[in-house]
Amino acid sequence: MSGILDGKRILITGVLMESSIAFHTAKVAQEQGAEIILTAFPRPTLTERIAKKLPRPAKVIELDVTNPEHLDRLAGLVKDELGSLDGVVHSIGFAPQDALGGNFLNTPFESVATAMHVSAFSLKSLAMACKPLMGEGGSIVGLTFDAQFAWPQYDWMGPAKAALEATSRYLARDLGKEGLRCNLVSAGPIGSMAAKSIPGFGELAEVWNTRSPLAWDMSDPEPAGRAIVALLSDFFPKTTGEIIHVDGGVHMMGA
Repeated sequence: MSGILDGKRILITGVLMESSIAFHTAKVAQEQGAEIILTAFPRPTLTERIAKKLPRPAKVIELDVTNPEHLDRLAGLVKDELGSLDGVVHSIGFAPQDALGGNFLNTPFESVATAMHVSAFSLKSLAMACKPLMGEGGSIVGLTFDAQFAWPQYDWMGPAKAALEATSRYLARDLGKEGLRCNLVSAGPIGSMAAKSIPGFGELAEVWNTRSPLAWDMSDPEPAGRAIVALLSDFFPKTTGEIIHVDGGVHMMGA
């Protein structure tokens, strides 16, 4: 049986744990016929261990998205391994501890700048690093957490995600002339490493227990991974600058 990513070559960032959306994206992508390559930072060996749980082996490249040298060498390393790319998955976000957990009014700019660089500007950096390997029909997909609202404890990651969402729209605008799409998946809360780094994350996640029209399972990242794979495929050929919500419907609920 053929898959929706048959013959596609995909670069996936952010595979840190088996519970991560990126891991399940990689798993579903392989099941749907893709060849994949993974990037990791700061511990490629951790990703290499997790990658052994995928259906097929996957090469891991060290990539710090804030390091110009890493970005400059990325296309060459990927070309040696896969030849070209049809899709890129941005699953990268980080904010220092003093930018999270109720410290919004006291966070220094240096910490805000780090959150913005790693979590938002890196989408542009990654897209440009991979663009030489991508042709018409290529797809860039990132992960966000609905930036329309001020969430409990999320603090400066909220503005960083808002910046990510705007960055995706501007990339969609400027890369469209080359036939490249850029979209985001806005996932509900998942008990991943990123989530566990947010103090008081349980308070934020509690919203889904009371407001989600569809039953929400924080331990199941696969629905978000499936949406990413769908956007990487040829089934959304004219969709760009979009945010697809995979959050059980919470995004559209009123009071």
